[in-house]
Amino acid sequence: MSALWSGRFEKDMDELVKKFNASIDFDQRLYNEDIDGSIAHVTMLAERGIVTEEERDEIIKGLEGIRQEIAESMKEGEEGKSPLLSYEDEDIHMAVESRLIQLIGDTGKKLHTARSRNDQVQVDCRLYMQKQIAEIAAVLAELETIILKKAEEYVDTLMPGFTHIQHAQPITVGFYFMAYFQMFKRDLQRLRDCYDRMDYSPLGSCAMAGTTFDIDRHMTAELLGFSGPTENAMDSVSDRDYMIEFLSAASISMMHISRWAEEITWWNSSEFSYLDIEDSYCTGSSIMPQKKNPDIGELLRGKTGRVYGDLMALLTVMKGTPLSFNKDFQEDKERIFDAVDTWKASAAILAKMIENMEFRKEVLEAQLMKGFLNATDVAEHLARMGIPFREAHEIVGRMVKLCEDLERQEGRPFGLEDLQDNHLQEIDDRLTKELLGDISIPACVEARNSYGGTSPKEVMRQIEEGASWLQDFANR
Repeated sequence: MSALWSGRFEKDMDELVKKFNASIDFDQRLYNEDIDGSIAHVTMLAERGIVTEEERDEIIKGLEGIRQEIAESMKEGEEGKSPLLSYEDEDIHMAVESRLIQLIGDTGKKLHTARSRNDQVQVDCRLYMQKQIAEIAAVLAELETIILKKAEEYVDTLMPGFTHIQHAQPITVGFYFMAYFQMFKRDLQRLRDCYDRMDYSPLGSCAMAGTTFDIDRHMTAELLGFSGPTENAMDSVSDRDYMIEFLSAASISMMHISRWAEEITWWNSSEFSYLDIEDSYCTGSSIMPQKKNPDIGELLRGKTGRVYGDLMALLTVMKGTPLSFNKDFQEDKERIFDAVDTWKASAAILAKMIENMEFRKEVLEAQLMKGFLNATDVAEHLARMGIPFREAHEIVGRMVKLCEDLERQEGRPFGLEDLQDNHLQEIDDRLTKELLGDISIPACVEARNSYGGTSPKEVMRQIEEGASWLQDFANR
């Protein structure tokens, strides 16, 4: 079978080169978008008098028939693959056009008037990615909804907060959940920004310089649901920024997923035992009967590197490509498809795992007694009493050292709240139990009412603000 572009060639392509050159094995995923773009294009051609209305209707009927053929055949083949399509078709654009000509004859040869595969593939990819962005955003929004529910469930449950993987300050579990809410909120914002920047149609840019036909690019943009046409034909066919931006957003979001998966994996360990992962999200050992392994959390960490690879692969493909179109760009789609599938699945699985995990409150309560979590609160209290903060910091440091010495001497835990007046006077003659007031862990958390702080009251405000933002995002 000769290719549709073979007119100036005397020899057919080498069979090995044919297979190497073909992209149909993966870009057939774009068949719906390819047919949508073709229908919009021929509708515009008829409107401008470039083809007749009868030819338009015949072409559209043929395209819809091909759509049905491919859809039906994909049910019979491997997932996402049609047995009707092979490397002989080269790519999804040529496959659809060749089949159209088979079905309706010479009229089908008019479809490609005033366009090129260079702008056609760009239309397909933008339409595909817009749909996928909407689906991924819905998954992330569901994750955010679950985070809000869990934050409210644990709004006043206390736990240690960490810096440098060391006990730092007491916080609430609800506060912890809301930190991740903010991360995924930014991921949603990046998705929306990415969508807005790719929301322009390159159709009609042709190979790189536009066309001599009197086409209406605004019409095809509107028919396909874009905000408008792209501005420069050369840039339109060579631009892959929107893909790189998407992969960057995917990589950042997967990093957030990986950070949480890391903590879940650690906190599920025997050494921490902060939380319990439901059995549905764990696996066993083939040799150790007692094991309950957090494999899903570990897989989420591993999948992150895969998406990073997709980003670096496309950046590397693009870095040395001159204007305008180059065959190198064929490498873009597999990277996008892989990142779409991985990100969407990872976010959905994380959401279910978070929804079904439970924190062990009794373990958290015991951990609150370690690491002098109230030290900063004592220093701030002394500063409010008129002692300069740097001096107060030094005083509390000596208090911590004394507690450690007393713990070794008495063989029991010794916290700042256990120090008596005689101990305090050894450190600074201004210190008394009365001066320190209530420095218990619950009191310290309740007092952290600054905007964005960890007090239950402030966390409830964050939850309410988060729910309002999420609703606004969904309504946009």
